[in-house]
Parts: sequence; structure tokens; C-alpha cells
Amino acid sequence: MELLDEMRRLIMRHTADGRQKTIAGGVTIASVACATPPVATISEPSVAIVAQGVKRTVLNGVPYDYRAGQYVVVSVDLPVIGQALEASPDEPFVVFSMALSPAVVAPMLLEAAVTGPPPAFTGLAVSDATPELLDPVVRLLRVADRPDDLRVLAPGYQREILWWLLSGDQGALVRQIGLVDGNLALISRGIRWIREHYREHLVVADLAGLCGMSPSSFHRHFRAATSMTPVQFQKQIRLQAARTLLMTRSGNVAEVGYFVGYESPSQFSREYRKAFGASPGRDAAQLAATAQNW
Repeated sequence: MELLDEMRRLIMRHTADGRQKTIAGGVTIASVACATPPVATISEPSVAIVAQGVKRTVLNGVPYDYRAGQYVVVSVDLPVIGQALEASPDEPFVVFSMALSPAVVAPMLLEAAVTGPPPAFTGLAVSDATPELLDPVVRLLRVADRPDDLRVLAPGYQREILWWLLSGDQGALVRQIGLVDGNLALISRGIRWIREHYREHLVVADLAGLCGMSPSSFHRHFRAATSMTPVQFQKQIRLQAARTLLMTRSGNVAEVGYFVGYESPSQFSREYRKAFGASPGRDAAQLAATAQNW
């Protein structure tokens, strides 16, 4: 509890204005003084450790709640809906996040000969943070406002954080991020293709071939990692892109639907309402009103 309390105090000291702050390469901290509305985003491979409050991440309709003293590992790019569920001026939501890229994970696997049982193939998991994991996080935060110390010491602290992740409950999941020839790496290749070509017609067999997998194996592992089929995943990417367009530029609903890849305006409106709980036009108006009140 002492480590968690110090972690919370240090993050709040560095984020007094309530904004997210980058303190080192791939490391961000944030504090939020009130509960936030659900926001659709793409969550990339990373670890997030909560020091205070509760965060909810919804993946394909399934909520994952994690609170003070817990962390979440994301192993592939995932379209999710996130929100700070419990936060107030007296007790803000406080979080530490660190990117987990294959380029960082793979060398440690080779250097330390990290092995272990294969993971339950999934893209997101929540666990309790151990004192060993929190300790280098706190030491990193202690030097966050000392540029010379931070430049020299931060890489070592980040390696130590990664080591305790690899040694912890979700170590098998983190290892998969660094395995270039592993199934997760192949699925990540397919995910990147969908993100870059979400407006195009998707042929699962062609995408499986691009990833060097049979269609049945690709479909099975893709669903295990993302909880969605490739077509459902593409749909989520399209709908998130449409929501962003409706918020940031003018244009009628049908035009936005066509732009993100829908041929039928009625299908676009139907699937948008199912995903976000309101029609595209009404949702855009509600989002604009919310933004003005923030």
C-alpha cells in the first residue's frame, strides 16, 4: 500500500492540471478528476497500472474493470471503449501506462532466456500488481522531473518493469508480444492490414494467406486474440472511424458511411446505433454537446 500511495502522489504531482503527460519514451501518466463518458479508441500493446480509481475497458461488448493496485496488459491493437468509471476531485482516477513493443520485449526474451507455458491466447488480461512491479514504477516517477537523472535511469527502470511483467501472472501474454514467429505476431500483421485498409472489401482467406496461416487457423487465433471475427473487427474499426469523422468534420451521415466502407446507409445507421446506442446524427450532436461542457 505504501508503494501504491507514493505512486498516486507522484503521478498527481506531475499531472496537477489533469492532463496526460509523457515522462519517458513510451511512458505516460494521467489523472482525471471526474468520471468520463465512454470513448472509442484503439488500444495498442501496453501495460496500464491503476494507482487510484476504476477504469473500464469494453472489448466487443465485454467489460473489463480494473482498479487501484491492478494492471491490464494489452497484447495486440484492439478497438475498445474506455472510460474512467470512478473519479472525483477528492479521489481522481490515476494511472501509469507503458508501451510494450516487440522491439523492446524480444531482446529481453533472448537475453534472459525467458520461457514458460504457452498463454491462454487472448489480447487483454487484468491482474493484481505485485510490490516488485510497483517498485521500479515508483523509482521512475521519483526522477520524472529531473531531466538528467531521467535520461540515464529511465531505460533501466523500464527494463525492470518489463522483467516483472514477464515474471508475473501475465508473463506468457507479454512474451507473445516479442515472439516474431508466434501466432500473436501473425495475427498482429492481419490486424495492422485491417486498420490500414478498413475501407476495402475484406476476404478472410486472402488475409490469412498474407499472414502465412490457413483460413481456419487464422480465424480461430484471430477470434481468440480479439474476441471478434476479422469481419467484426473491421466493422468496429469502420464505426470508430465514422464516429471520429462525425465529430470532426461536416458531412451528412450517408457520406460518412460511404467513406468508411459502407455501401448501404441503412446498414450503416443500424450498426452504428447498435455499437454506440444512438443513431449517427443524434450521437454526433450528443458528442458535440459533451465536448462543449468539458
